[in-house]
Amino acid sequence: MAQDNTPKQPTAAQLNEVKAAVRALLHQPGYDDGSAGPVLVRLAWHSAGTYDAASGTGGSNGAGMRYEAEGGDPANAGLQHARAFLEPIKAKFPWITYADLWTLAAIVAIEEMGGPAIPWRGGRTDFTDESKVPPRGRLPDAAQGSDHLRHIFFRMGFDDQEIVALSGAHNLGRCHTDRSGFEGKWVNNPTRFSNQYFKVLLANEKAWKRKRLDNGVEQFVYVEEDPDLQAEGEEVEELMMLPTDMALLSDPKFRPWVEKYAKDKDLFFDHFSKVFAKLMELGIRRDAAGNVINEENEKDGYQSAPKKSDTATAPGDQGPRQVGHEAGPLKEDNEKIRRRKDGAKL
Repeated sequence: MAQDNTPKQPTAAQLNEVKAAVRALLHQPGYDDGSAGPVLVRLAWHSAGTYDAASGTGGSNGAGMRYEAEGGDPANAGLQHARAFLEPIKAKFPWITYADLWTLAAIVAIEEMGGPAIPWRGGRTDFTDESKVPPRGRLPDAAQGSDHLRHIFFRMGFDDQEIVALSGAHNLGRCHTDRSGFEGKWVNNPTRFSNQYFKVLLANEKAWKRKRLDNGVEQFVYVEEDPDLQAEGEEVEELMMLPTDMALLSDPKFRPWVEKYAKDKDLFFDHFSKVFAKLMELGIRRDAAGNVINEENEKDGYQSAPKKSDTATAPGDQGPRQVGHEAGPLKEDNEKIRRRKDGAKL
């Protein structure tokens, strides 16, 4: 009988080492508000948010953002920083796939920032070429309203309650004009996971003012009074909301969930844990034992793409010897494995 050389999924012990390494890198004094956590969450969300339930394409398998076709999507601007933060871990644990690393890092970051524990299972593989990278345009446009939100999230299989719960991730991080076009943070402490986003959105409902940025983009802003900072002569940074955030207030089906989550942190944490776990599994098919049985996994097993650059570079800026960027060597390795299997069959 031919020996099965297909790489297997990582063990729990191996993944625990990766989790510890993620925790150790979250503190980044020179980046945004001192934490890599929020941008790691955005990386995982965007890697999975391309899923289309009708066609079964997209989702968290494959780490397609390594290719220009996906990584170059304007909606993914700035995520090269998140990917670069994780490169030292990839160097230390070369066996882990980017698809697993990106999603696991977000799970760890959310819990480390005070959020709920979120179920996560590994086994995602890395694509060897860009043939299965989904088309651009599947991620939300923050300048739109409730109809757009439903169009995007219903396509992935989410309902109204889940849309609002996922929006609670806006408690983390901030926007940048050179990435999304918007600017600012949603809450005063953007590195601490809580239900503050819903409280701020609701409590200041009548105080939000439209503001047109120099780039022509419109957002909503509010300056929260802070007597201590004002007494010290420091300028209080205004908070902001996106048009899609404001849609949660104006839509009669979204709003009740905003109100519930603003009042009940435990309820929000419970719902967020469930829906984020669902998000991370989009596009993943598993057997009864939990093994990933997507076509590319069945064919090539658990295939980890070669390590990328330690610096924050866009997918199109990668080095030579690549077929669709850094997947070139991985494709060669897969072809060798196939030849060995074919030879064993003969």
